[in-house]
Amino acid sequence: MERFRIAGEARLDGSVEVAGAKNSVLKLMAAALLAEGTTTLRQVPGILDVTFMAQLLDTLGCSVKVDGEAGTATIAVPGEIGHQCDYELVRKLRASISVLGPLLGRCGQAEVALPGGDNIGSRGLNMHVAGLEAMGAKVHIEHGFVMAEAPQGLHGAEVWLDFPSVGATETIMMAAVLAKGTTVIENAAREPEIQDIAAMLVAMGAQIEGAGSPRIEVTGVEGLLKPVDHTVVPDRIVSGSWAFAAAITKGDVTITNGHAEHLELPLDKLSKAGADITVLDQGFRVRMAERPKSVDVVTLPYPGFPTDLQAFVIAMNAVSDGAAMVTENLFEGRFTFAQELTRLGAHVQTDGHHAVIRGVPRLSGAPVVASDIRAGAALVIAGLAAEGETLVSAAHHVHRGYTDFAGNLRRLGADVTVEPDDAELYWN
Repeated sequence: MERFRIAGEARLDGSVEVAGAKNSVLKLMAAALLAEGTTTLRQVPGILDVTFMAQLLDTLGCSVKVDGEAGTATIAVPGEIGHQCDYELVRKLRASISVLGPLLGRCGQAEVALPGGDNIGSRGLNMHVAGLEAMGAKVHIEHGFVMAEAPQGLHGAEVWLDFPSVGATETIMMAAVLAKGTTVIENAAREPEIQDIAAMLVAMGAQIEGAGSPRIEVTGVEGLLKPVDHTVVPDRIVSGSWAFAAAITKGDVTITNGHAEHLELPLDKLSKAGADITVLDQGFRVRMAERPKSVDVVTLPYPGFPTDLQAFVIAMNAVSDGAAMVTENLFEGRFTFAQELTRLGAHVQTDGHHAVIRGVPRLSGAPVVASDIRAGAALVIAGLAAEGETLVSAAHHVHRGYTDFAGNLRRLGADVTVEPDDAELYWN
């Protein structure tokens, strides 16, 4: 186990480059199962979750090579692949469920252990299952595994999602590309990562229309898809993390390879907080010359404010001038972060889906524990705005979602190190 050691009262200044999106690359790796041969992904982030997904694909018979220095992943998929995913790998990685659709579409069966991942609240598979069943699959949960089979193959269907779930949209879309007939997904997720996955599938030979809108139409094709060379869309959550880090530390940070158009609402909130936002040819720049002003935020599916940036806006409000309310509509467990932030002297009160934050001039360093990827990163950033030293345990969470997080902070002028941690109590 490792922890971050953060020296407080830092100001971030400089440039940081953003790699491909975690929430896209893992699904793209799963989508490679739909084609025999070698698929190459570029702009792959150097994060633990990519390693976990590579190991998972290896157990299915693939040969995966990840080159962290080059930012590439090559996935060689054989003519015959396995359909069972081992629990020991799946429990580490929520995105492992993304192999369900490709395996069912290609093999006619799949056994995937119920996934693990972050502690941010319930994330059921009901919509995944309902969509696959509408396409002719038989799905049930047995001994901790999702067991799905479609011996006669999948067929097109009209699928209505109760909520624009990213995971359900991806599962149904990837299962539908080899199904007979046309599948229509209504109330589909609209995230840029959905558009990225659809773009790669189309390049592989799939027929998909409407990705990025609430209605996606997939017409199944005969035979397998073909392997491709694809560049992963930049990570908007990492871009947003650095943007809020600049505001929290009253810094000046240029985020290269960041797409401002994927962060319109978060950047608008930062502007209202007093930040100066400049859109550049290869990214954008965030400058905060004074103490931020508090801003209210409500998390919603894209293009709303991302739940993955909720911890960062709470951290900013914690050192802002005034009071604000943050409403979490997606994952109830996200406010676990707020409890840790109060150990740094933040004034945060939570009630159900709401958190009320009253800003203080300065936080104070203390030992805290990360409960998930974004909470861990936000606690490190909050530590930069604190007086004294902050220790953030369970650093492995942050390693799952950010490439060389401590190194990038040091290059921006912060004093942040990663060290062994012998503490006995951790979040899972």
